[in-house]
Amino acid sequence: MSILIKNGRIITASADYEADIYIQGESIAAIGKNLNYEADEVIDASGKLVFPGGIDPHVHLDMPFMGTFSSDDYSTGTLAALHGGTTMVIDFVLQTQGKSLYNALEEWQGRSNGNCFGDYSFHMAVTDFNKDTKKEIVEMIEKEGITSFKTFMAYKGALMIDDGQMVGLMKEVKKHGGLVTVHATNGDMIDKLIAKHKEEGKLSPLYHYLSQPEVTEAEASGRFTDMADYTGVPGYIVHMTCEGALNAVRRSTVRNQKVFVETCIQYLILDASLYEKDFEGAKWVMSPPLREKKDQKALWAGLNQGLVQVVGTDHCPFKWEQKLMGKDDFSKIPNGHPAIENRMELLFSEGVNKGKISLNKYVEVTSTNAAKIFGMFPRKGSIGIGSDADLVIFDPNEKHTLSAETHHMNVDYSGYEGWEVTGKCKTIVLRGKVAIHNGEVKINKGYGQFIKRGTTSHVV
Repeated sequence: MSILIKNGRIITASADYEADIYIQGESIAAIGKNLNYEADEVIDASGKLVFPGGIDPHVHLDMPFMGTFSSDDYSTGTLAALHGGTTMVIDFVLQTQGKSLYNALEEWQGRSNGNCFGDYSFHMAVTDFNKDTKKEIVEMIEKEGITSFKTFMAYKGALMIDDGQMVGLMKEVKKHGGLVTVHATNGDMIDKLIAKHKEEGKLSPLYHYLSQPEVTEAEASGRFTDMADYTGVPGYIVHMTCEGALNAVRRSTVRNQKVFVETCIQYLILDASLYEKDFEGAKWVMSPPLREKKDQKALWAGLNQGLVQVVGTDHCPFKWEQKLMGKDDFSKIPNGHPAIENRMELLFSEGVNKGKISLNKYVEVTSTNAAKIFGMFPRKGSIGIGSDADLVIFDPNEKHTLSAETHHMNVDYSGYEGWEVTGKCKTIVLRGKVAIHNGEVKINKGYGQFIKRGTTSHVV
């Protein structure tokens, strides 16, 4: 199959120009003005923007959590992502303490294989670093193409590793060219605050937020950057929410250290006042929680300063009946928020349209930087000859309203209900096939491929 996209305004992380794109098979074959190719399909992109397909490097699909599973599986989640312009996601395989990394990988493959509409990869979350796990690191990197390793500084007894294990993992991952990512919050402090609030009978969703004050994230972020500096491993902090944590990274630059930072769309545009909506606040119970207006300001500035490289979602949806598990106790509310479909359009509307970031910065933080950091560039995150033909044809002027009634995520509410957005994903091309056109699905489940990744070889 071949596709010719005519007259689009092509936006990459570094360029902005009008041209045609000729796609042959799964790759981009030619880019230029007035291309004269015969194609099986011609798409007129006049008046529209053409971006590289979005990459969301932080999602949790079909994830076991608190006795239930996140409500989007690999089928519904990757399809919803495509509707919103995200052609590739990176999910997290969670090692069970006492079991091997391969045991966890096989469990996640059992849920993902053959079920994805969009392309995907995995991070390996190491929850039990020991001499056996250590031997598996090189196999994950060199054999499986899983080159990033997630760690938790919270959730003691299930996911958290101590600082000694963290340093040991960092040294091993560095040896083989991988990357260590982190959920950076001080789990001990948070656990004490949760227990204190529960003892005092303070059980509403507001106390989820008050159990995770800014200092818990700022302290852990600083500790992580110190350990990464000591070991020399490339470090990446996921879902950063606040000014204090960003300042910990800012301080690390004084010693010429590079730490990659991801924030999520919700932390840029929502704030902690939502937790005051009595139990409805459970819709936004996630960890770390939403923060204050001053933190939004810091994160937008961090994007423009190059301190924050990626905007993801931490998409981990739960239906309302699942959230109700915590109606009498905030600590029993499943943590997570649906956003995989909304990220690209919300960031364009709230960021580009409101003059907070440029079009080039938008492409950087939604696609190109993630491709570089996670070892997929220039195959992904790029509009270039030989790159995968993953493209979003985007109408920058179309207004629409976000709602649970119209979204494709498998969840019965929206964190953005009634939000008017300017900018709409119209046509999504994935590896040379039109996947979505005007809301209509054109590919079958199973078209999405597992993408083996290389090491972080590109400086962002």
